[in-house]
Amino acid sequence: MEHTVFFSGNEAIAHGAARAGARFACGYPGTPSTEILETAARLEGVHAEWCINEKVALETAVGASLAGVRSLVTMKHVGLNVAADPFMTLSLTGVNAGLVVVSADDPGMHSSQNEQDNRNYARFAKIPMLEPSDSQEAYDFLAEAFALSEEFDTPVLLRTTTRVSHGRGRVVPRVPVQLEPREYARDISKYVMVPQYARVRSRLVLERLQALRRRSEQSSLNVLEAGTADFGIIASGVAYTYAREAFPKAWSLKLGMSNPLPYAKIARLYEQVSRVAVVEELDPFIEEQVRALGLPVIGKEAIAADGELDQDAVARALEPFVTRKAPRRRRPVFPPAPHITSPPEPLAGLPVRPPVLCPGCTHRSVYTAMRRHKLAPMGDIGCYTLGALPPLLALDSCLCMGSSIGMMAGFNKALGRKGAAAVIGDSTFFHSGITALIDAYYNEAPGLVMVLDNRTTAMTGHQGHPGTGVRPDRTQGPAVDIQRLCEGIGVRCATVDASDYGALDAAIGAEVDLVGLGVIVALAPCVLTAPEKAGEILVDDARCNLCGLCLEIGCPAIAPADATVEITDACTGCALCVEVCRRGALVCAGVEDGA
Repeated sequence: MEHTVFFSGNEAIAHGAARAGARFACGYPGTPSTEILETAARLEGVHAEWCINEKVALETAVGASLAGVRSLVTMKHVGLNVAADPFMTLSLTGVNAGLVVVSADDPGMHSSQNEQDNRNYARFAKIPMLEPSDSQEAYDFLAEAFALSEEFDTPVLLRTTTRVSHGRGRVVPRVPVQLEPREYARDISKYVMVPQYARVRSRLVLERLQALRRRSEQSSLNVLEAGTADFGIIASGVAYTYAREAFPKAWSLKLGMSNPLPYAKIARLYEQVSRVAVVEELDPFIEEQVRALGLPVIGKEAIAADGELDQDAVARALEPFVTRKAPRRRRPVFPPAPHITSPPEPLAGLPVRPPVLCPGCTHRSVYTAMRRHKLAPMGDIGCYTLGALPPLLALDSCLCMGSSIGMMAGFNKALGRKGAAAVIGDSTFFHSGITALIDAYYNEAPGLVMVLDNRTTAMTGHQGHPGTGVRPDRTQGPAVDIQRLCEGIGVRCATVDASDYGALDAAIGAEVDLVGLGVIVALAPCVLTAPEKAGEILVDDARCNLCGLCLEIGCPAIAPADATVEITDACTGCALCVEVCRRGALVCAGVEDGA
C-alpha cells in the first residue's frame, strides 16, 4: 500500500522542492504563500531564510543558483511587482542550477490589496509557467519545474492561487531526484547584461520560447481528456477542478504548463467538439490567446472576471452556452515563429571601440586589487559595469540595480564561505543596495561589499544623490555618510582612498581574512568632476620591456608601441600604472616638472 500524507498546497510545494533537490529557499512572507518557507525551514537539507523584500529574495536565490544549488523563491502576487526588476533580466541571463519562483495569487482578495493575475508575468518575461491544480500536483510539479529550468536555462514561474495554497489534499511521496553536482563557471557574456551581451541573449530567449512551445505540446502536464458531450473546456490550476466537477462529461484540455500554450493540442480539442469554453479566474489570459488563433470560444462574457470561482459558479455561467447552437467550425491559424534579427555587421574598415572606463578612473585600482584575491565579483548597474569588459574582465555578473549584494550573499551562503564579493556604486547603493546589505547582515551572510564612491551618479551625467546631498537645482542638502550608515546597521566598514592603491589592496586583503560581512568604501571623486591633471606619466624606455602589466589595467591613455608603451594626451596622471609596473619603467612627475 502506498504511503500517503495530507498536505496543504504550500506544504506540498516545500516538500516537492526538497524532493527535487532544492537546498536553498528564501522569500518574503505574504498570504497565501507564507507556509511554503515555514515548511521548508523544517526540512532536513534545506537552508531557508526570510529576506527583507521580494527583490532581494530573488537576487539572493540567483546567487545560490550560480553557485550550483537548486533554489526556490516564494512570494505572494504583489511581491512579484517588487521582484520584477531582477525577474525580467533573469530571463535573459538564465541560471546555473535550477531556480523556481513561486507566485501565490489571491483571487477574491482574501488578504490582498488587489487581485492581479501573475500569469501575465510569464508571458512578459517569456519564461515557462506551471500551474498545479491540487496538492499532489503542487508536490509533483516542483521536480518538473527544476528540470525545465536547467534544461532550458531559464527561471520557471510556479503560479498557485489561494485555494491551491491553503487547500489540503492527499499526496503520495515520490523517490527523491538524484542530481549531478553543478559547479560555478564564469561566463561574462551570459551573466553580465550590458547591451552588447544582452542583445545576443535576447535573441536566445526568443529561440528558447519556441523550443518551450514545442515542449508544451509534448508535455504530460498538458492533457487532453476525452468526454462524451459535444462541449470542451480549457482550464489550468484550480479552475480545472471546478470545471471538471461542473461538467464531468465535457472534453477537457487540462493545462499544467500554461505558458507557452500548446497550440496544436488546443486545435485537437476543437476537432472533437463544436463549442469550447475557457474557464479561468481573473484575466482572459488563455481566452485571448485562443481567440488570436481565430477560434470561437466562450470566455469572459460568461465567466466572471473578478473574484474566485467554484464549481457552482462555473455551472451557472456555462449552462446556457452548452445547449446553444454550435458555431461554424473554424481551422486555427497558428502564428508564425517570430523573425529574429541578425547581429549587425561592423562597418568595413572601422575599428571596434567598445566603451571603457575613463582615463584616470579610480575604479580601475579597485578592480586591479580585487583580482589578486580571487573572489567572484558580483557586479551592479553603473559606469563601473564597464569593468566587466576586456581587458579588465573584473565583474562576473550584472543583473539589475542593487543586485550585487544579494547575489553575493546567496552565492556565499550556498558555498558556506567567502566565494564572492559585491561591487556596487555609491548611487546604486542608495537606490537599492541598503536593503540587500541589511538582509545579508540579518541572515549572517559572509562576504565583502565594495562600494565604489565617486561622489556622483556618473553614468547618467553626474546627478546628485543622498550620499552627496546635491539636489537637481545644484543646491546643497544634507548628505548621508555611507560608513556611518553601514556601522549603524551593524556591519563593519572602512573607508579607503581609492587613489591609494597600496592602502586599497591592504584593506581588501585584511577584510577577506576576516569572518563574516564587511564593507569597504573606495572613495575618490569622479575624474570628470575634477579634471585638473594630477601629474604627468613618463616612460623610461630603457626599463620598459613591454611586459603588458600596465596594459592590463585597461586605461585608454596607455598604448603599446614598437618596443615600449606610449602615454597619450588622454592621461590624467592618476599613476595607477606606475604602481603596477614592476620594473620602475613608469614614473609620475608633477605637472610643472613634466612641462
